[in-house]
Amino acid sequence: MVTKRRTDGTRPVAADGAPDVAREDATGGEAPESASAPPVSVLRPVRAGNGFEETLEQVLQLLRLGLVPPGDRLPAERELAQHLGVSRVALREVLKVLQDQGMVESRRGRYGGTFVLPRAAAADGSDELRRRVAAVDVEDTLRFREVLETGAAGLCADGLADGGAARLRAALEATQGARLEDYRRQDTLLHLTLAELSGSRSLAAQYASVRATLNELLDCIPLLVRNLEHSQQQHAAVVEAVLDRDAEAAREMMREHCAGTAALLRGFLA
Repeated sequence: MVTKRRTDGTRPVAADGAPDVAREDATGGEAPESASAPPVSVLRPVRAGNGFEETLEQVLQLLRLGLVPPGDRLPAERELAQHLGVSRVALREVLKVLQDQGMVESRRGRYGGTFVLPRAAAADGSDELRRRVAAVDVEDTLRFREVLETGAAGLCADGLADGGAARLRAALEATQGARLEDYRRQDTLLHLTLAELSGSRSLAAQYASVRATLNELLDCIPLLVRNLEHSQQQHAAVVEAVLDRDAEAAREMMREHCAGTAALLRGFLA
């Protein structure tokens, strides 16, 4: 039986013991806290199921809304982690992603911290993403996707046709062994397999259509290894629930998985 809520290390934890490198000075003291209250006031505690994606979404929101202007420092890790309800280790994973994307930089020293960088001219992917977003109703697509996916997972858990279990395991294994550049294709095939095994031709056809639209958007944002690892855990949990014939757990895990993708897209689209 699969557990409906799985811990991914994103809930509040005791002091993690790791040095707050980005905010330490030479004597080990932490740089002064941000005096800006408005940014953290818009943050909300993230849920356990999609901690990485929801944390990324909210920090991106701070940046996209201009609540922390270019050149200014983000609130201290301790402050951000407290408002988000995540560990500082989990928060650092998100800040590392933003640093890799050229959106923030980490500075050492007494007045160090994580600073917002000026927004660069739109890259090729950014222009294309805006064009694609303008052509679709993103929220409608995400809601419809969730309805179809959770329904398919529940129907599959009610019973698979002959050979269905083997097909599902093979599709899951293909995602687990996929190279980064081939991951999205294998991920799509796994979800299409679930839709086809639901036993409803109409559901499968509608899902193929909505997935095509979703991939148009996903192809314009970076593949984040931490997110892919989390998605793989959720894929495995969904398949496990289906094979255990636990329809409620299958629907819940799929709903959580869809929410993670939605949070990631909203973060980059804001």
